[in-house]
Parts: sequence; C-alpha cells; structure tokens
Amino acid sequence: MTMRQDIDNLLAQPFGSIPALIERQAARRPDHPALILDDERLDFAGLRAGMERVAATLQRNGVGPGHVIAICAGTSFQYLLAFLGALRAGVAVAPLAPSATADHLSAMLDNCGATLVMRDQEVARQWPVQARPGLQCVALDDRPEAGQPWSRWLATGEFAPEPIAPERDWPFNVIYSSGTTGVPKGIVQSWAMRWAHVHRAVANGYGPDAVSLCATPLYSNTTLVAALPTLALGGTLVLMRKFSATRFLALAQAHRATHTMLVPVQYQRLLQCPEFDQTDLSALQHKFCTSAPFSAALKAEVLRRWPGTLIEYYGMTEGGVRCELHCHAHPDKLHTVGRPAAGAEVRFIDEHGNELPPGAQGEIVGRSAGMMSGYYREPERSREAEWHDRRGIRFIRSGDIGRLDDDGFIVLSDRRKDMIITGGFNVYPSDIESVLLAHPDVGDCAVIAVPSQQWGETPVAYAVPRQGAQPEAELLRDWLNARVGKIQRVSALFLVKSLPRSEIGKVLKRDLREQYLQSQSLNAETPLPGREQGDSHA
Repeated sequence: MTMRQDIDNLLAQPFGSIPALIERQAARRPDHPALILDDERLDFAGLRAGMERVAATLQRNGVGPGHVIAICAGTSFQYLLAFLGALRAGVAVAPLAPSATADHLSAMLDNCGATLVMRDQEVARQWPVQARPGLQCVALDDRPEAGQPWSRWLATGEFAPEPIAPERDWPFNVIYSSGTTGVPKGIVQSWAMRWAHVHRAVANGYGPDAVSLCATPLYSNTTLVAALPTLALGGTLVLMRKFSATRFLALAQAHRATHTMLVPVQYQRLLQCPEFDQTDLSALQHKFCTSAPFSAALKAEVLRRWPGTLIEYYGMTEGGVRCELHCHAHPDKLHTVGRPAAGAEVRFIDEHGNELPPGAQGEIVGRSAGMMSGYYREPERSREAEWHDRRGIRFIRSGDIGRLDDDGFIVLSDRRKDMIITGGFNVYPSDIESVLLAHPDVGDCAVIAVPSQQWGETPVAYAVPRQGAQPEAELLRDWLNARVGKIQRVSALFLVKSLPRSEIGKVLKRDLREQYLQSQSLNAETPLPGREQGDSHA
C-alpha cells in the first residue's frame, strides 16, 4: 500500500486522528512546506518532529488524556506546535484570547482547570498570573517574564512519545465564547467534531496542493476550522500575526494562496484597499466567510470583483446549526445564510420551546455531525443550550431568530438576546440596521436596546459615515425614522468613527450599551446629541 493510499484509507474512516494524519503527511512529503510566517518556513518533517517533542515533554511531566493545557499568545510556530503536540499526547487545549481582560482570562483558566499555561511576553504583561502548585507557566517566546522558557521546557535527547488511542468523545479543545455579553463559556469540542471538520474540508477543495492564507487569530474557532484541516490534508498554512489588507494581498499573490477563511469586515477592508484591483488573486478561488453578519451588498461586491467560489458558513462554535450559502451559485439568495448542509437538520421553535411549522419565524435549533459536548463544567448552562424534539433527539439552540423561505434557504432576523422589547413589541435591530445601511452616507452601523422609562427598552443607533461623507446626526435619524415602522424608530443616533469589534469581527454591542449609559450619566441634565424629544413610539 502506498502512503497516498494509507492517507486515503484513514480519511475514509468515520473517525480518526488529526495528529495521525499529519504524521502520515510528513512521511509522504517531509520537505513540503507546512507553515509559513513572515520569512520563516517549517516543513512537514519539522512540524511532526516539533509536535512529537511537545507530546513527549507533556508525557514526561505526567500530562495526558483527561488533562487540559491553556495557550494564550500571539500567532507563532510555537503556538501551533504546542497545540498539535498536546493533541498528540491526548491532552485537550484551551486557546484563550489575548484580547480578553485579565479577570476573564483568570476565570477561563480556573474553569478549564489547566495544569499548564503557555504565554508570551506581551500577554504576561497584561495577565501576570503566577505559577502555583498544580499550574506551570511556559514562555512560548522564551522570555522568562512569561514563565519557563520554551526551549528549556522541551524534552531533549530521545523524545518519541507514547502512542495514544483517542476516542470519539474525548475533549479535543475548549473554545471560550467571545464574551460579548459576559464571562465566556467553555465550549467543549470533541475529537469526533473536529474529524467532521476535516471531512467537510475535503469537500471544499482542501488537499495537498492547497495554500491556505490565515488572517484571523489562532485562538478563534473561525481559524481552527480552516487551519487544522489544511495541515491534516497536507496543505500549506500561511500565517499572519495581525490582519492588514495590504499585507494580505501581498501574501496572497506571493504564495499563490488558494483558500482563505475571512470575516465580513476583512472582506470589506480588502475591497476598499487601493491595491486590490492591481493584485493577482487568480489562484485564490476558494473563499469562505463566517462569524458575523455578511450583508447581501458586500457578498455581491465580492462576487463582482473577486472571481471564484464564495461560501458563507452559518453556525456557531457550539455546532448543531450548520448552513452553507454558495454565493456564486445562488446570487439571488445573498440575503439569506443558505440551506442546511449535507447531514445537518434545522428546526424552528417558539419562545416556549414548541416546534413551529415550515415558514414560521422562530428560534433556529439544529443538529449535525459537529455538535459540542457541552459547556465545560457547567451542566446547567449546557442543558439550557439544548432542545429535544418529541423523540428525545438533541438539538443545539442558536439564539438566532429566522425562517425558511419557499426554496429552503434560511432568512435571519436577529439574535434573540439582541432583540428589543419595546412597549411589549419585539423589534429586531437587524431590520433597522438594513434600512440605515441603505443611506448613501452610511458605511457601517449598529442598533442596540437601551432602557426607557416609558417603554422598557428603546432602540438607539450608531452609524459610521462612509469615507468622505459628513452626515448630520439629527437629519440621518429623521431620515431613518421616516422609513421604519412606528415602534422601530430610534430615539437617538450617534455618529462614530468605528464600531467596537472583537478580533473576529463581531460588533461588541455590550460596549456600545456601556458607552451609551456612561454618556447618559454624564449628561443627565442635557438631552443627548441627536436624541428626539419624546420617545421612539411618538
């Protein structure tokens, strides 16, 4: 049997190991580039050796199946070697966001019960957690301020790790939610869930000749659903420490990138970049988008100016709901998030958990091969995230409101938690945002709920002017209120230079609410700029 046949046979299995696939890829093409970062390259032989050295070190230290390690650092080769090496030893990984607050990072570390945390100097400055009994700190960048230097922590001499036999339900990683509404929850993704992602990647053109350009941070599930299959299937992963539209375009052209997974705001910035139309992107035929709302207008512009396939993924890190919109094949459905993917099932329920008939609007619940095991050490919150049909079959609740159109495509309304209840009526911010975005002077916007003595809650809008535009807040508010329903009228509109976003492009509406409430307290005696005298129902 050839090595190629061995790899194909492993991929044909209903369950397998990503580290085992990488080992086979290294045996087949040891000199093929696996990782590229700036001027550094690491081939598959080096990737395998580094992965196995980390695994042997963990085993030497008594860390194995049933344990969790945490990684909180910027993008580097060491980050991926630590991640993959932990998996090779059967250890679950909790990748933590360096952008999180020190309090949130400490809460996540306590929740996952990590015995080892790997950081770099920059993270250590803002999160000065100290090693303590049962917890070891390792500095991925070899700076002693962050912990024991990586080069001294690694095993030397003979370091072949002991074999492991992962099981389907073992925790593969613990991904913490973005924390836009509070302390993040630890989402446990199993080995079986990640294997399903590899199978999906095969169908979407990933393979030994793929060059995948990674422009999102390594802690994000958005990144991992593309990065891990790229390596498992023998492709090359080109990394960026931080996204820059100019740098992305240069890397895409230089490395003849074939695949990329981006968030909507990155597509927007690329299309606005002066170098876009002069860049040769002919090889980059496989483009994917996820993690945040992707407007129909932006999808259409990508299709018009950037040839090749464009696939929008709609789902959650928790899994369950899984939809795909092949934009290039369905240009008349760009206002939707696509249809349930192969093997996925979607239902709609009302606020009491009752299943709704086809076409009715309700909360979306789903099940698929990729479903979280639950929230780590939080059984009650795990149960709250689930819905069971009359047969007792488990679905994951999305928190999103939507409906099926006549062709089976899903049309989203909004996040359930973002819904505004004003005077007893439900108002969806996305409905107001879509009208505001139609104004020629508006480039971006967000609508939030704020307290109202008369109505309980009332909508408030934040708008980012298009480049070169100078709209007036009051006139823009009046224009918007003339075009929405009576209960949708915003009671205030603020012009801002940009919206607060997470590193993967989600608008942080919690930050906007806090900003609004602070401005209220500072201007308690004075009407806020752009605010109507009265209320949104007037």
